[in-house]
Amino acid sequence: MAAPVPLRTDFDATQLRRLARSAADPGQVRRLLALAAIYAGEPRSAAAAIGGVGLQTVRDWVLRFNADGPAGLETGKAPGKSSLLDEGQRAALFQIVEAGPNPAIHGVVRWRIVDLVQWVWEEFRLSLSKQTMSKELRALGLRKLSARPRHHAQDKEAASAFKKTSPRSWRRSRRARPQASP
Repeated sequence: MAAPVPLRTDFDATQLRRLARSAADPGQVRRLLALAAIYAGEPRSAAAAIGGVGLQTVRDWVLRFNADGPAGLETGKAPGKSSLLDEGQRAALFQIVEAGPNPAIHGVVRWRIVDLVQWVWEEFRLSLSKQTMSKELRALGLRKLSARPRHHAQDKEAASAFKKTSPRSWRRSRRARPQASP
């Protein structure tokens, strides 16, 4: 069995407990208290029980703590799935969107997301969903804009004359006057 990884010497159990009291991240508090138990001389299995994890995870915490101190024990955000498009492909996509489609070449007069998905397939042989393409376009700083459709021969005066003007549907009642006494 391999020897346990030693903890750094510039901290002790009381310092870690003090840091745990002031920490806002509950995951970091749990990790700090588990390492404080190791500093206090308890076995690593007890530290694993305090943290609610296995020995391998405690070892990982020790390595992170030794490398970055208490900040290394903060709960980080998962990186998520990496993009399917690389930087060159993203640049080409941005360029084609900014230039707009050529109806003779692309067969469309304006870009839709499905058209861009098809273009990416024909250009790079990458299959993207409409949702993924929308996310890629948003990451490039592009937004879907569509104008409200209007007929080219629409007459604004005729439209305003066609609108009905109805009287108010209710009236204020008259005040009741007291009857004069006889």
